[in-house]
Amino acid sequence: MNKVNSSIRCQDNNVSHWEKQSERMYTYFYLLLFLPGLLLNTIALWVLCRHISKKTKAVIFMINLAIADLAHILSLPLRIYYYFTHDWPFGNAVCLGCFYLKYLNMYAAIMFLVCISVQRCVFLLKPFSARRWRRRYDFLISFVVWVVAGLGCSPFILMPLINTDSKGCFKDLPMRPVSPSAALMIITFGELFGFLIPLLCIFYSSFRITGLSLRHKTETQAKCEKRRALKMVLSCSCLFLLCFGPYHVSFLLYLLVSQDILTDCGTRFAVERFHPISLCIANMSCCLNPVLYYFLTAEFRKHFTMRTPSFYLHLVWSYRGEERGKC
Repeated sequence: MNKVNSSIRCQDNNVSHWEKQSERMYTYFYLLLFLPGLLLNTIALWVLCRHISKKTKAVIFMINLAIADLAHILSLPLRIYYYFTHDWPFGNAVCLGCFYLKYLNMYAAIMFLVCISVQRCVFLLKPFSARRWRRRYDFLISFVVWVVAGLGCSPFILMPLINTDSKGCFKDLPMRPVSPSAALMIITFGELFGFLIPLLCIFYSSFRITGLSLRHKTETQAKCEKRRALKMVLSCSCLFLLCFGPYHVSFLLYLLVSQDILTDCGTRFAVERFHPISLCIANMSCCLNPVLYYFLTAEFRKHFTMRTPSFYLHLVWSYRGEERGKC
C-alpha cells in the first residue's frame, strides 16, 4: 500500500506533458543519429575489414565494435516509426529484439573498449607478448565478449510483460515486479560488472601508459608509439565516461525509483526526466566510435585518406611527418 501511495502522491499534471516531450526527443534524436551513424559505421567496417590486412593493435576489436554499432543503428528506423505513429505493427518478438539490441550494443561496446585499452597497454608494457600474439586470440576474445554480453543482457528481455493484444512497444511495456533482493542483484551486476570494473580497467591502462611515457626517455619511434597508445586509451576513457557514465548513474536511481525505494517526489521527478536523456547520451557512442578509429588509428587513417581525394594534402602531410620522425 505504501508503494502505491508513494507513486500516486507524486503524480502531477506535468507527467503526460513530459512523456510527450520525451517521445519527441527520442524521435528527433534517432533521426539525427541514424544517417551519420549508418554512414560512419559502414565506412569504418568497410575500411577495417577490406583494406587493413594486418589485423593487429586491436583492429579485430574495432571491427566487432563497428558491427555492434551498425546493428543498433539499423534498428533505429523501427523506433522512429513507433515514436512517429504511436503504433507497433511488427509484433512482440521484433519489439523485444529492438529492446534487447539497444542494451547488447551498449554493453558489447563497453567490453570492446576495455579490450582495446587493455591490449594497447599490455603490448606497450610487454613488447615480446605482442610479437607472440596471434590473430585467432582476438577472435576468441571477441567471441567470449559476445557470449558474455548476450547472456548478461538477457534480463532486459525477460523483465518486460508482453500483452499480445497491445500495439505498443518500448515505453508501453510494463515491467515485471521484482523483489528487493532481485533489484539489488540487478544493480550489483549491472553497475559493478557493466560499469565500475570496466571503468577501473580503462583508467588503470591509462595510468600505466602515462607512467611509462613519463618515466622512460626512449627513441623517437618508441616514444611516438607510446604517445599514440596513450591517446587511444585516454580517448577510450573519455568516450566511456561521456556516453556511459550518465546512463549508469541514471540506471541506478531509476531502478530505485521504480521499486519505490526512493519516494521523495522531487527526486522521482528528476530521475524520471533525466533517464531518457541519459539513454540518448549513451546512444551517441554509435557515432563517436568511428571518429575514434579515424583520429587514433594511423593505419585506418591512411587507408581512408587514400580513398578520399579531399584528404590528399592531409595524407601527404602525414607521410612527410612520419619521414621526419614525428608522431
